[in-house]
Amino acid sequence: MTSTSARKRIRLAPETRRTQILDESARLILEEGLHAVSMERIARDLRISKGLVYRYFPTRDALLAALMHREQTELRDRGMASALQAVSFADLIRQTTRLYLQHTLDRGALIAALLADPSVARLMEEDSRSDREQTIRYFVRAIRREFQLPLPLAIAVVDLLSALTDQAGRLVAQGQVDVDSATEMCVELITGGLSALDGDRPLKL
Repeated sequence: MTSTSARKRIRLAPETRRTQILDESARLILEEGLHAVSMERIARDLRISKGLVYRYFPTRDALLAALMHREQTELRDRGMASALQAVSFADLIRQTTRLYLQHTLDRGALIAALLADPSVARLMEEDSRSDREQTIRYFVRAIRREFQLPLPLAIAVVDLLSALTDQAGRLVAQGQVDVDSATEMCVELITGGLSALDGDRPLKL
């Protein structure tokens, strides 16, 4: 005979429940695709009421945007932690690049699926722009400290280097190169290229 207490739903702390809902959403996207995510499906899989899901996320778009925000926040926070541990400029590039490439390998499919949804992309546009601008400012300052480049040149360099690491991420995601090899290639290209730059040469924009 099943007791009433055995059937009683476990009450989780709000943050734990919110995390559980986001984790289940991520699992569904990775295993079945974005179309599989619905409030009804999440509630059924987690054995909770649909109303409880809506209590945390008023709409499906809000749920997906929260999931994307979590991914971006985790990468940003881990990136800053890695940057603070770096003992040299080359080490800064190595640590942050490896982190980005590993995150792309592990979570790239999830992020790509989320950004493919126009509503999510629109909702995250401001956050994404803010994160990118913060990252650019950080690396511009680091490059200027290390190589004494003028500001316009440093900004142009960071823009180019962002494209380099983005392409490395695509190669890693496609299985054409592993994370460690791609990281070291980026480090060599970035540090070697910066060392060869003539900071006194006028930049034509």
